[in-house]
Amino acid sequence: MDEYAWPTGPEAPAADAVRSSWAATVAALPVGTRITGEVIGRQRFGVFIRIDGVPNAIALAEITAMPHGMDLPALGAFVSGEVICHAAHNHQVKVRLDEWLAADE
Repeated sequence: MDEYAWPTGPEAPAADAVRSSWAATVAALPVGTRITGEVIGRQRFGVFIRIDGVPNAIALAEITAMPHGMDLPALGAFVSGEVICHAAHNHQVKVRLDEWLAADE
């Protein structure tokens, strides 16, 4: 598999399920909510995360929130972080990872 992969397969929720569950996702994951999950996709701009306990949600941790000099987590890595906003246009929960916060301190 390529180092940079889109979230696909049984670990990624279907796009129509993510879209139809968007209102429930936003209600379940308000800004400031702590999340944990598995990295299921990796791109040069960030990582996609399957959020534990919210099966039809996808989180995105973008490099714009990553401290300079850090690396993106690997596919399959388990991560935790905090919800920083919601991107309604593409039904993504934006998060900042704890490992990035620790590096800033």
